[in-house]
Amino acid sequence: MRISNLLNTNIESSMVLMTPMQIKQQLPSNEVAAETVLHGRQAIQNILDGRDSRKFVIVGPCSIHDFKATLEYAQRLKILANQVKDELLIVMRVYFEKPRTTVGWKGLINDPDLDGSFNIQKGLFTARKLLLKIAELGLPAATEALDPVTPQYFSDLISWAAIGARTIESQTHREMASGLSMPIGFKNGTDGNIQVALDAIQSANKSHHFLGIDQTGQVCTFKAKGNIYSHIILRGGNGKPNFDAPTVAWVDKKLEGLKLPQRIVIDCSHGNSYKDHKLQATVFNNILQQIVDGNKSIAGMMLESNLYEGNQKIPTDLKKLQYGVSVTDKCINWEETESIILSAHQKLKTNRNTALQTSGIFASENHALSLLTIVR
Repeated sequence: MRISNLLNTNIESSMVLMTPMQIKQQLPSNEVAAETVLHGRQAIQNILDGRDSRKFVIVGPCSIHDFKATLEYAQRLKILANQVKDELLIVMRVYFEKPRTTVGWKGLINDPDLDGSFNIQKGLFTARKLLLKIAELGLPAATEALDPVTPQYFSDLISWAAIGARTIESQTHREMASGLSMPIGFKNGTDGNIQVALDAIQSANKSHHFLGIDQTGQVCTFKAKGNIYSHIILRGGNGKPNFDAPTVAWVDKKLEGLKLPQRIVIDCSHGNSYKDHKLQATVFNNILQQIVDGNKSIAGMMLESNLYEGNQKIPTDLKKLQYGVSVTDKCINWEETESIILSAHQKLKTNRNTALQTSGIFASENHALSLLTIVR
């Protein structure tokens, strides 16, 4: 028997990719982009730490497949972000990788031409170029960390990342998260299991040694410090939502018992909306009411949104692809997105002003009592 018969027996072909350094040399970051990313990361960290009383909203398409449409969405979102920045930090959802339950289109990096040609190098270039454009607008970006290799190509342009429900129990992803430079959220399992997310947070908080590639493409061992800004994302599951106040309070207690920061992000899509995109607004408003009612643990929310409502299958004739419509999960349209966020901003602002006025009244009453005591 030849030894060659033992190696790569199920591999049909392979090709050498450009290294992260080579792609970055062709698409380098700049001062404006770097400032956007650093400011976004710091703002999210401050919200998670409770030093910033705002909430952050991760909002954008379920997945990215069209450069032009994504950039148009980003330009609109930046204008909206400026309007609400005193109460909400808007972070654009820019998801390039899609984990599949069985098979299907795996995202822009894997198949950027949507035709089964799997030009991954083009996908990496396109992803980095798009993130640069978004960062240059002054808009922080969020993504899902799926493949352990791809962060080396563009993580310098990401302000927040998530580990998805399908990879939450993966040791590889927990180790990767421990070394990522941005705050990272862990979704509960697809079956609604919250404990696996709590386990993942504890793991990612700790130091790990693991394999990966460096900027030159060299395989290395890395020692990670641990990501102290790991947090939970409630996304529902197994046919049951978990955004309700009793569940949030229960998770809050679990975090407290584990001596973890009591910070929770809630995904308004997926199981929390019974996979009905039209229910996202209802979920969002419920979460907002919890915040207004005094909840201190909810740090952020997630929305799946696109230029136009719904979704579409990828057609064989790509000329028939509808502009600005998702090719994965159904999304709400831009008009509804704008309405939800502007309404939330007004509600939070009103609530803050009411709280300030109330505290001012109490302060005046206390001052009056003090003066009365002195007079007496």
